[in-house]
Amino acid sequence: MSAQEFRHIVRVAGKDVDGRKKIVAALAELKGVGYNFAYSLLTALGIDPNMRIGFASDSHITAIENGLKDPISIGFPTWYLNRQKDMDTGKDMHLLSSDLEFIVKSDIEREKGVMSWRGYRHMYGLKVRGQRTRTTGRKGGTVGVRKGGKAAAAAQQQQQQQQK
Repeated sequence: MSAQEFRHIVRVAGKDVDGRKKIVAALAELKGVGYNFAYSLLTALGIDPNMRIGFASDSHITAIENGLKDPISIGFPTWYLNRQKDMDTGKDMHLLSSDLEFIVKSDIEREKGVMSWRGYRHMYGLKVRGQRTRTTGRKGGTVGVRKGGKAAAAAQQQQQQQQK
């Protein structure tokens, strides 16, 4: 391909992507699409994953966007999707960008409204997925460390000498 066909900025699924990047890495920048998902999508569509996205034709870009909108139509298994058995519709779907953010926020609000255990954990800003909280996940200063003493005094004296 010639240099005239190269595009420095390519718009994919509502986001501008740098044309110099490989197509897999460029798709992985989209929210809701990871590296493995992007690679699987490109192999299912028959597009070379090592190609720079700036050299991709318009037909390639539209095929990628259609594949991102409905991955089941190109043969993706349902376990590969990021939204399986949606609470409202019961469908399996793959969400991108602002749709994904909106659904996650509404799920958290629904859990808070139902007063589930996960909702309580979200309300109080605690860990939700069973992680330890004895030593990690603290907010504020460190516990058990006191400022001052000989080290602080020596540092203060050294700072005063440098100012002179």
